[in-house]
Amino acid sequence: MKTARIPPLALALAIGLAACSKQEADTPPDSAAEPAAAAAVPGTGAEPAPDTQAAFDIDRIPLSDRPPGEFPYIGLPQGYSSERRSSWTKEFDRFPFWVKGQPVWVEGRFYGADFAPVDGKTMSEYEVKKNFDGLVAQLGGVKVSEEKIPDEVVDGWGDDIAQGFNGGLGDVWNEPATTYVIHRTDGNIWVHLVTNTAQGWYIVGREKGFEQTATLLPASELKAKIEGAGKVALQLNFAVDRTEILPQSQPQLQQVVQLLKEDTALKLAINGHTDNTGDAAHNKALSTGRAESVMAALVAQGIDASRLSAAGFGDAQPVADNTTDEGRALNRRVELVRM
Repeated sequence: MKTARIPPLALALAIGLAACSKQEADTPPDSAAEPAAAAAVPGTGAEPAPDTQAAFDIDRIPLSDRPPGEFPYIGLPQGYSSERRSSWTKEFDRFPFWVKGQPVWVEGRFYGADFAPVDGKTMSEYEVKKNFDGLVAQLGGVKVSEEKIPDEVVDGWGDDIAQGFNGGLGDVWNEPATTYVIHRTDGNIWVHLVTNTAQGWYIVGREKGFEQTATLLPASELKAKIEGAGKVALQLNFAVDRTEILPQSQPQLQQVVQLLKEDTALKLAINGHTDNTGDAAHNKALSTGRAESVMAALVAQGIDASRLSAAGFGDAQPVADNTTDEGRALNRRVELVRM
């Protein structure tokens, strides 16, 4: 299991906050900002009623120029550990941070973990929250929300969130979620925290724009690679944790169509692959769905389905190191294999 790194700043803060004053305890951590909620992403099952709340405005949160340190920025208080538990990092995904009645969907890099007291220590939700309050404040951020997310909203997000962020999402069906934000010009930092009387969960998200990783291989190069190696790998772009092919990958699919129309005897197996982020069973299902999406797109362009097959292998056949961003990008691929 991965162990959450505890930055020196977090350790110092954890010790200092252990004897917090009554004045600190009586001051609401989110008194610096009172934002309303953001409009939901259509189709998530979480659309707000018209005119009930204004959109969350990040510009109402003061900008921070304090160095955040190394990702994921937030360490656990002294006496708490994610060792022997679950933690993960997603290089690019999206997550709905809950802000006073509505989700704010954030795209970027994410870290998630669950944690519990070390042997001999009793779980204190108050202690954990005070440490998170203080550390976020030291980074120039604020708490913007602390409330229970309606069950029907969470259920509407589906497995993309419930399973894709498992281990960091927490027991949001029974416990309130606390949301913090650090407003920065180089990418806002968001924190989702959930606790109960036995343990806690948290997600840290750093906003960043989508960076296209797919490169166009013309039909002639596809043909040369298939004739030489028997297969060729395509880094097609799909919606995050979904099977929908993004529009910027359509030119590459057109080159595959051209290849198959020029060589009418060619038959291809379309094999989907993922990196090792997330659950293995989920990755296999995702890779299968993506391969099937590619096959469906080719058939829609006039290619006979009898010349194609689709299968997914999840993270079982990596071609690069899954511990680096570059390696994971190479492992997220669709291979065309000559049959």
